[in-house]
Amino acid sequence: MDTVLITGCSSGFGLETARHFLARGWRVVATMRTPRTDLLPASDRLRVLALDVTDPESIRQAVAAAGPIDVLVNNAGFGAASPAELVPIATVREVFETNTIGTIALTQAVLPQFRQRKAGVVVNVTSSVTLKALPLIGAYRASKAAVNAFTESMALELEPFGVRVRLVLPGRAPDTRFGDNARARMHGFEHEAYADLVKSVLAMLGDLSAPVTHAQDVAEAVWRAATDPSSPMRIPAGVDAEAWAAEAR
Repeated sequence: MDTVLITGCSSGFGLETARHFLARGWRVVATMRTPRTDLLPASDRLRVLALDVTDPESIRQAVAAAGPIDVLVNNAGFGAASPAELVPIATVREVFETNTIGTIALTQAVLPQFRQRKAGVVVNVTSSVTLKALPLIGAYRASKAAVNAFTESMALELEPFGVRVRLVLPGRAPDTRFGDNARARMHGFEHEAYADLVKSVLAMLGDLSAPVTHAQDVAEAVWRAATDPSSPMRIPAGVDAEAWAAEAR
């Protein structure tokens, strides 16, 4: 029986992905900053562990407690929205610490066991906004694009050891808490110079008639990345993400 460790399982993509793997008979190590056992179905194949990907000691403890795993899913992350001129540098650091450095640090902690066993899969969940420039999310987009670049280079390094590496790129997901978390880190939206731009972007994001991504789309894409050796390096998740990927191609 295979084991998957998933970060960011308290809601959204991570929670749905944990449910998806559990339903298919896998052992699941679901991690989150503040563990909650009530979010997932009770199962002897489930472990819920505390993990803060920005804390090296938390990473060490979680990886040690998880034991051998077969698939690592780096999903933990959050968004931020601001005109580039006005985004606080403290927010930029916070975004990169979690989205980029946290992903790299946890991956480094897991890779030795994959390399030694000559088996394993790393799935990094980034974003389809890395495929298409959008205003007001430059810091977030940069943090995810950096993970894309890291992942693609890592894939070349690990191929000789039989370790597969994949990217899952979700689209806009209004039915998750991602938007709420991003709104908590919005800056500069009241600045008169950007008022028209902010208004148009918010209108676009609020248009629920347009194609969107659902958490189940991401869970299915992660499952494909983890279990299908023939899957492509980049897997868009969601109708909108697939359209952007086609446009980028």
